[in-house]
Amino acid sequence: MVDVVASSERGQSILISLKWQQVSGTAEQKVPYEVICLMKALKNNRGRYGGAYLVLGGGGWTLRDFYVAGGLTNYMKDASLVKIISLESFIALANQGKL
Repeated sequence: MVDVVASSERGQSILISLKWQQVSGTAEQKVPYEVICLMKALKNNRGRYGGAYLVLGGGGWTLRDFYVAGGLTNYMKDASLVKIISLESFIALANQGKL
């Protein structure tokens, strides 16, 4: 279940999942599973969605830099299908119309 399906003026839709980590906790452990779910949604609906974002917000992350830098691609074959970015980077891309 994604948090948002965004559509461009051209009709292209993207999946957006949002994770917030205020303090240290289990959200970090859920990131790989969320990537798997988003990859599956993209593969099962080929052509319907132009991509997927996993947006990480909040100040409680200890692995955010690892995830944002593409660290999961070493462990998951198609992890690069899902763009993992910080909330700040996501807002900047959205404001520029570059999602």
